[in-house]
Amino acid sequence: MNANQVSSPPMLDSEPLTLPDNASLFTRLRVALKCLKLVRGDEGNPTYGQLLNICLDLNVYESLVQQLQRTDEGRRLLSERPSLQGKELDLAALERLPEGTLGHEFARYFRDNKIFPFETTLELKNDVDFIGKRYRETHDLLHVLTGYKTDVMGEMELQAYALGQLGIRTAMLILLVGTLAQIKAPQSGVGRSEYLQRVWAAYHRGRASQQFLDFRFEDHWETPVATLRERLCAPVERMN
Repeated sequence: MNANQVSSPPMLDSEPLTLPDNASLFTRLRVALKCLKLVRGDEGNPTYGQLLNICLDLNVYESLVQQLQRTDEGRRLLSERPSLQGKELDLAALERLPEGTLGHEFARYFRDNKIFPFETTLELKNDVDFIGKRYRETHDLLHVLTGYKTDVMGEMELQAYALGQLGIRTAMLILLVGTLAQIKAPQSGVGRSEYLQRVWAAYHRGRASQQFLDFRFEDHWETPVATLRERLCAPVERMN
């Protein structure tokens, strides 16, 4: 098997979707775009997620692992590999916590948006796999923490935030595709100028915020969201 071919590869046009050895940037982007098309509506699919990581973010996650290994909290996280997958969460119990707490607002976020927590069957073979999974399963927590909505505009703001903070290239690709679509046909009642301003502001907010991947959200269900937002997130920039 090719070193960059994942097991049980997804199929597109009757051909396995794989990444050749020493693939060029163009090839990586082409395969990543196909992955994004296939993963839509199946975000927890381990094959698509793993191949996306290989295409765009493998070295980004490797760098993040190295950063985490330099701190006690980071080393603890990598050693224990806590999980925020749906099967680990008791949303009913979390929603019984006081209003305004992270647990209550997180559970209400899923109820209000009629969605379910992230799930994947990806086997964690190393720290890079864990960080890739951790990034994806904290996505909904970041919606709660940052205040970005789950509509088109809010999703693009959160991708810009993640790009600014972590340099995630998948976020950059999603932003590029989404921005081109927005320029062609504005959505959610947001004009082109406002859209670009809000994405730019979210990117800078991410750059100015504390890194969140080593934060133990599991230990803070009873902490007010406002307290965590002040601790982890830079203020929202005002638009002119």
